Amino acid sequence: MTRKQISSGSKFETEIGYSRAIVDGDWIWVSGTTGFNYETMTISQDVAEQAEQTFRNIKAAMEKAGFSLADVVRATYIFPNAADFAPCWPVLRNYFGETRPAATAIVAGLVDPRMKIEIEVTGKKR
Repeated sequence: MTRKQISSGSKFETEIGYSRAIVDGDWIWVSGTTGFNYETMTISQDVAEQAEQTFRNIKAAMEKAGFSLADVVRATYIFPNAADFAPCWPVLRNYFGETRPAATAIVAGLVDPRMKIEIEVTGKKR
């Protein structure tokens, strides 16, 4: 299989020059994804709600490529505020409680101050 680009339709992808995800064979790499609702270009102020929307965005990209969240083998969580990590645990557990991918949480600034979480995942078809 050749490399395939997956787009979410977000204006950021064309403006910045990246793909929501790249598929190569049984592998998928999903770019850092935030809690923006791409249809309305709005984002909640609540970190847990942002995490939920982030997973919906990741799931949509993965499904478009023929993958599921169960295929995730690696996740990286980025939080500008370390205190926002714990409120997201129920959301993370809801989506990855059974899959339990290898994961890292990082505290770092994000490009938009409205963003409270960014998630990047790698998946491999089972």
